Amino acid sequence: MEQNLTGTNNNLLEIRSLVKHYPVTSGILIQHVVGLVKAVDNISFFIRRGETLGLVGESGCGKTTTGRCILHLEHPTSGEVLFEGKNLSEMTNEELRTLRPRLQVIFQDPYSSLNPRMTIGQIIGEPPSVHKMINGKEEYREKISELLSVVGLNPNMVDRYPHELSGGQRQRVGVARALSMQPSFIVCDEPVSALDVSIQAQIINLLEDLQERYGLTYLFIAHDLSVVRHISNRIIVMYLGKIAEIADRKELYENPLHPYTQALMSAVPIPDPAVEAKRKPIILHGEVPSPLNPPFGCVFHPRCTIAVDECKKEIPELREISHDHQVACIRV
Repeated sequence: MEQNLTGTNNNLLEIRSLVKHYPVTSGILIQHVVGLVKAVDNISFFIRRGETLGLVGESGCGKTTTGRCILHLEHPTSGEVLFEGKNLSEMTNEELRTLRPRLQVIFQDPYSSLNPRMTIGQIIGEPPSVHKMINGKEEYREKISELLSVVGLNPNMVDRYPHELSGGQRQRVGVARALSMQPSFIVCDEPVSALDVSIQAQIINLLEDLQERYGLTYLFIAHDLSVVRHISNRIIVMYLGKIAEIADRKELYENPLHPYTQALMSAVPIPDPAVEAKRKPIILHGEVPSPLNPPFGCVFHPRCTIAVDECKKEIPELREISHDHQVACIRV
């Protein structure tokens, strides 16, 4: 999967100073805002055309919210999302509607993301029908059969319901539904976390094949570091709504610089027992702080082993350490 992905002109998406805060209210008749959940707190990155950008971090760090804000399923509190140079935040609903077919999502849970009252054919065929991308019943049937074949399912499943399929088959239906809109960008929101390990490999291989076949660009959200390493070109590590580190996958696994990334990587098992026995995992003490009341300064400093007093006062900027390797830590 090694690709030559250099040059800013090759960027499909640019995310600039993205912020998503959720108000916390109190009261019954008259509600008052008593706080803000800082789910995503001022992050910036880009996604190159044709690449897979991995997004990892602990549960609650803002990964899924970031993906939903990019797709404008959640409206950002502030910041910009540029798709091919067009700012989605400034578009009207009608302008967004014309662009939405090119921005799709594969959801995490194949059990809850499919309507149980619709057949597989209806689930896959509804999106292009709504956007008037299919003309006539004959083209409708041909399109659905083709999509089912592309994702490795028998076209005879067209009249089945989701409850008649296995988890892996349901997720393939989810992939086919996303493909039905002929997208150029897909947010893969933990698409294999609810599946058995053997099925995970099949879905990952399918996504890679489809990317090569259709020239797709992925934002791959996951918490399984080994899966992300396999499929991604570059990887973003998030912690408590902020970006800790961005690097090429090989560079990130061989030379993690942020203390949080180092702790994550130390938890990834190595197949070689001799090497694994010599490793010392980095144990992080304490719990992840609440996004309702994040720490001042660097959000990681309460659990960091190399933190100094300055870390409690200064919010670290994402600095470029080397080509395609950025870190948000004043100690690096």
